Amino acid sequence: VPAVPWRDPYTVSPQDLAAYIGTLERRCEEQPGSPELRTCLGMAHAVNYDVGRSMEALEAAVEIDPTYFWSRLKYGELLYRLRALDRAEEETLKAVDLAANALELAMARKQLREIRAINPVRVRLDAPASARGRAFFLSALMAIAVAVVMWT
Repeated sequence: VPAVPWRDPYTVSPQDLAAYIGTLERRCEEQPGSPELRTCLGMAHAVNYDVGRSMEALEAAVEIDPTYFWSRLKYGELLYRLRALDRAEEETLKAVDLAANALELAMARKQLREIRAINPVRVRLDAPASARGRAFFLSALMAIAVAVVMWT
């Protein structure tokens, strides 16, 4: 992977960014099975505000290696920025599961918190079935208790 030519993406010139994207595209052609290169290309396209190409590159990275943490995290981030929040949450949850160290886990959890903070409240289907079952059982038990109190 070529060295990142900038620390702050807002200070890179359009010419440098175009050159960097060109280098990444050539490397992706040379190494089509590299999720790392596809992820970097997707990020570079995102910095260049080219959403379509960014999406293509990140989807390709996820397809090449579904277990690569960074492609999942960055794909989730792009979906989050596009406000496809349910899909962003799904991809970020996958990244949480793929995190291999504390830093990766912290980054994925932070992104997940940000997504959930702006996502409308909804029934989370990612809750374990046992938790949903316990909630149903407790609700039924409470209804029975109310019926018994009203009966007596």
